[in-house]
Amino acid sequence: MKYLLSNKFKKPGWVLFIIGIILGILHAINDYESDAFMVNVISLFHNDHIFSENNGIVSIIKNSIVDELISIMIIVGGLLVGFSKEKIEDEFISRIRLNSLKWAILVNYGVLLFANIFLYHNNFLNIMIYNMYTPLLIFILRFNYVVYKKAGHEE
Repeated sequence: MKYLLSNKFKKPGWVLFIIGIILGILHAINDYESDAFMVNVISLFHNDHIFSENNGIVSIIKNSIVDELISIMIIVGGLLVGFSKEKIEDEFISRIRLNSLKWAILVNYGVLLFANIFLYHNNFLNIMIYNMYTPLLIFILRFNYVVYKKAGHEE
């Protein structure tokens, strides 16, 4: 249990996670085009060909950081939600947490295998982008569903 955060991080985590998911969906609907927050950023291997001779390792480029901010919100929020203690953290909750994590990894790689076999080009790339977030999302959904179900049976 020593790797879990305090329960007080759960609420800010939910706020970040939900806002990030909503903004991510809106950003995807708009085909990832945004000129908001255009700033100079450090880019590693900016050239499309990482191993080309004319490619410098570090470049300064002008880029919209909207997608990066959304990703940070989803990842940080998801980690805060997923790895914060429950108000009552016992062995049963630990077992639910571990089973949910195993389940999330299995489903994630199942989706990845399916996509690898049946999807190509940009469709596969899109699935790979979403696949970054699915372990956290599936873990959070399953863990909270099982905990909610458990609480319903106790009343």
